[in-house]
Amino acid sequence: MEINEMKRLLQSSISESRYLHTLGVIESAKELAILHGADDQKACIAALLHDAAKRMDVHEMIEISNEEGFPPDEFEISAPAVLHAPAGAAAAKRLYGISDPDILHAIRSHTIGCQRPTKLDAIVFVADFIEPGRKPFNGLEEARKLAETNLLAALKKCAELSMGYVVSCGGKAHPTTVKMINDTEELI
Repeated sequence: MEINEMKRLLQSSISESRYLHTLGVIESAKELAILHGADDQKACIAALLHDAAKRMDVHEMIEISNEEGFPPDEFEISAPAVLHAPAGAAAAKRLYGISDPDILHAIRSHTIGCQRPTKLDAIVFVADFIEPGRKPFNGLEEARKLAETNLLAALKKCAELSMGYVVSCGGKAHPTTVKMINDTEELI
């Protein structure tokens, strides 16, 4: 499927505000890929489809994730806000014909992170967090500045801020996010 066809299909399946967010993530992902020597085409496709499952109901997300080989863990099942990541990878595979494991993995890990993130994983995670349409909040500008020079430091900062927000709202941090933050610390 051509990228313009993917955009049309995606636009018809998510809200207008979500689509505008997606366009911002694409812009940020492309810039980060160029800055950090990654494949900007893969970054753009992963960014385009990162929220492809956002409008599915929980049952649909669990079903498509399991059927396409991206089974969510118990934590994700109990937290629909992050469940769209494995479902998004599944939707990218099934509905958009994406077979590239790098792209699928970046989509799968864009909410809670992953162990040993690749450059593409980090780009999509960070781009989703720093995209230009985000309303200002404490730490956002610092994350944006870090993203320009140190992708791993930006990944760590975005994960810490995200985890802090979840905890401040009474939620729990996913163990994978905590591990990614700790592992990234060793690499910076």
